[in-house]
Amino acid sequence: MKKKELVLDGLNCASCAAKIEENVKNLENVEGVELNFITKTLSVNVDDEDKIEEIKKLVKNIEPEVLVYEKNNKNEKNNENGHNHGDEEFNRKFEIIRLISALGIFLTALFVKEPVWLQISLYIIAYLISGGKVLIRSFKNIIRGNFFDENFLMSVATIGAFSIGEFPEAVGVMVFYEIGELLQDIAVDNSKKSIKALLDIRPDYANLLKNGKEIKVSPEEVKKGDLIIVKPGEKIPLDGFIVKGNSMVDTSALTGESVPRTIKENDEVMSGFINLNGVITIKVDKEYAESTISKILDMVENAAAKKAQTEKLITKFAKYYTPVVVFLAIALATLPPLITGASFNEWLYRALIFLVISCPCGLVVSIPLGYFAGVGALSKRGVLVKGGNYLERLKNLDIIIFDKTGTLTEGVFEVVDIKGFNNFKEKEILEIAAYAEKHSNHPIAESIKRKFGKNITKDNIEDYEEISGYGIKAKINKKEILVGNKKLMSMYGIKTPEIKYNGTIVFVAIEGKFAGYIEISDRIKPGVAEVIKNLKNLGIKKTVMLTGDNKKVAESVAKELEIDEYYAELLPGDKIKLFEKFINGVSTAFVGDGINDAPVLTRADVGIAMGGLGSDAAIEAADVVIMDDDISKLIDSIMISRKTLKITWQNIILVLGIKVLFLTLGALGKTDMWGAVFADVGVTLMAVFNTLRILKK
Repeated sequence: MKKKELVLDGLNCASCAAKIEENVKNLENVEGVELNFITKTLSVNVDDEDKIEEIKKLVKNIEPEVLVYEKNNKNEKNNENGHNHGDEEFNRKFEIIRLISALGIFLTALFVKEPVWLQISLYIIAYLISGGKVLIRSFKNIIRGNFFDENFLMSVATIGAFSIGEFPEAVGVMVFYEIGELLQDIAVDNSKKSIKALLDIRPDYANLLKNGKEIKVSPEEVKKGDLIIVKPGEKIPLDGFIVKGNSMVDTSALTGESVPRTIKENDEVMSGFINLNGVITIKVDKEYAESTISKILDMVENAAAKKAQTEKLITKFAKYYTPVVVFLAIALATLPPLITGASFNEWLYRALIFLVISCPCGLVVSIPLGYFAGVGALSKRGVLVKGGNYLERLKNLDIIIFDKTGTLTEGVFEVVDIKGFNNFKEKEILEIAAYAEKHSNHPIAESIKRKFGKNITKDNIEDYEEISGYGIKAKINKKEILVGNKKLMSMYGIKTPEIKYNGTIVFVAIEGKFAGYIEISDRIKPGVAEVIKNLKNLGIKKTVMLTGDNKKVAESVAKELEIDEYYAELLPGDKIKLFEKFINGVSTAFVGDGINDAPVLTRADVGIAMGGLGSDAAIEAADVVIMDDDISKLIDSIMISRKTLKITWQNIILVLGIKVLFLTLGALGKTDMWGAVFADVGVTLMAVFNTLRILKK
């Protein structure tokens, strides 16, 4: 199956979005259906291109005015937008003029008492100007069998009010409903813009160097290996390496780090950095689609599609809530007059109020907007969350399990001691170990090679074998060499002395004899102890550390950081087996480097990758990526998750509470149509503005 993304341009009805998603899910041979109402994008997995046309027809059937085209298909987009519809072509000034005209005519009608025909004519004109679009949409939906949307509810309510002679209320409700809808659209649109403004990192152009000339082009046009020039104040548009120049760059858009970074020749730079002073020439390493900035934007924009449990619950609730209220309204209009002989007009009026109040838009708009705001707020701090579901899970974590190296410690190893045994010299041990580690990229191997500091030629290495979790076996200068941990020595029957140490020990054996050891240390990151303490203050029940390092080092780190449990000397396959013991009935997060720990990151309720800047493996495997090495952002993530959920539930209680109150008042005849409009549009606006508090620090 192929993944396809369709843009639903002009989709402004949240309940209609839920209906579209539900109907597309019911299609045969269509999987992975996710409709992101915030970005108006429908993601589907299909095995046949014809299914895309079927989906387009289905969307048009539910929402005829929505334009549907494949994302990144410029020809199709231009063709569709040629009809002058959609958000981009939406003329807000015309809407404002239309509604002001309707309001003016309505107010005039209120003051005209005689002749009656003029007053009624003015009411009808104001009604048609303000509600014409609503009536047309409602009629089209009824023909297609789509009832219970907001257009149907407002049409029935206002026509019903006309039928019982309530002309001012029928027109007033439609006018103020449409004004409220316009204000709601503006508020939601501004909310989305303010959230997306946090991610204003998309580069607009690239200065391509071609045949000695500088050409301004779209970043998508630049190929791998091309040279681009970035001037002061410009965004770096693509990932690459500096081949000329040096400068300071602002990395805050990607990492949340406010302090500028110095860059020079041969340094790697990421798209999204802002060049502050010098002119730099960059050799492009990745095309735009594969660049860091493209992946970040894609992740954030699609995060809203991965719905949280609360969001799914509300969508399901809204699906049944509106039909139930409509049938209650029918019962309210018919049963009391039939049973008690009460006035039909009075109970019909109460039923019409019921219909106006029943629209669930306040819930269906504000809830996904809330999760989107939470994801946006964390993105600004350099933390990428792949979906509302993961943001929600961060709130109630019970156990957080950490990898040690590169997560709790700096991962920058240094040789602190070399000791020779059996007449082997320190210099010889270091040289042999450096040659043995020639092909390894492990931080410990790098520290040994760095300490050796000389060129290592391949000619002297006749044979090489890496034994995972143990070390290296090699033949160097015709001698059998073993370099690794104590288990490697035991495997080959080589006895080692008891050694007192605080760091990591690399044992060296030459021709079956123990030659000596190299001690390597790794420093704990500044502030990690405070983070562990704060996690416990936030209610995390247990912290655990997993490491392949030796027990003494693990014990020392765990003791200093006050970590509850630790497990040391783990082979690569041991971590996932050990992790299984912690996941029964509790919510777990695993924090690792996102490369070697990919299986555990995937298995955890929330996989959090540390130091993921530019790491494809980290971004792929983790649910949350902390773009720099600042583990304190784990606290930010949990705090913003809790704030998002708190405000989301405030909105749920606010919207449902006011609706239930006004439904009760409407049934008892204690409120009128104006109160009903407030309970529908007014409460939606309140929920949207409340959502924006998530963005505040």
